Amino acid sequence: MGRSAAFFDLDKTVIAKSSALAFGRPFYRDGLITRRDVVKSAYAQLMFRLGGTDEQTMARTRDYLAALCKGWPVEQVRQIVAETLHDLIHPYVYAEAAALIEQHQAEGRDVVLVSASGEEMVRPIGALLGVTDVIATRMSVSDGRYSGEVEFYAAGPSKVSAVGELARDRGYDLSESYAYSDSISDRPLLECVGHPSAVNPDRALRKLATEQGWPVLEFRHPVPVGRRLRERPAVPVAAAALGVGVGVAIGVAWYGRHRRARAVGTTA
Repeated sequence: MGRSAAFFDLDKTVIAKSSALAFGRPFYRDGLITRRDVVKSAYAQLMFRLGGTDEQTMARTRDYLAALCKGWPVEQVRQIVAETLHDLIHPYVYAEAAALIEQHQAEGRDVVLVSASGEEMVRPIGALLGVTDVIATRMSVSDGRYSGEVEFYAAGPSKVSAVGELARDRGYDLSESYAYSDSISDRPLLECVGHPSAVNPDRALRKLATEQGWPVLEFRHPVPVGRRLRERPAVPVAAAALGVGVGVAIGVAWYGRHRRARAVGTTA
């Protein structure tokens, strides 16, 4: 038996929000995106979550991401993430996920965050959780700015390729490894390990998990890192999970509030 690892999807699995949408407000504030981009990004993520296993959907999402980020200064993005991480991510880490990560680490497994979000976002979130290994989307950079090309898009089968490469390099036995995700788009990731679990699953993943006999976990308690709800561990559940529209609701709700506030300020 070789070493084993635990692979965690990020959004709605470890944190109770979309990591990409979470940084939309400071990106808008600092002029990297427009109000229209805020809504379009939320819509693009919703489409990915509804049909993320489709090759064309993944390609469209990847191309949109590349076009949106083209020309952004990489250092500015890193600085925004560092300055806002405490407010935007820290309070939304699921206590159950943090406890599970600690459990795997205590049992000697490496923990890896696997996310379609950009590496500049995912790596600092990993550091917040005490996780140093991440598999995330990498954008090509030229002269300190994003070039508009995607070097590696960490979604669907690409996640599995990266997991397999890491397993070969480190000697992980994937049949003894674990994976956690909330989305049917991560079916390939879940199927490549011996111990998959569905966390707050969407409808399609819940159905698949039931058919395959995979554990279904519900994480309900987002709390700031450092606080634990040990008396409320994650347990298999049969209740309905979070809807796929949560991410888009966050983006649209913020956009609506901002627009109304702007209108009031204009008429005052």
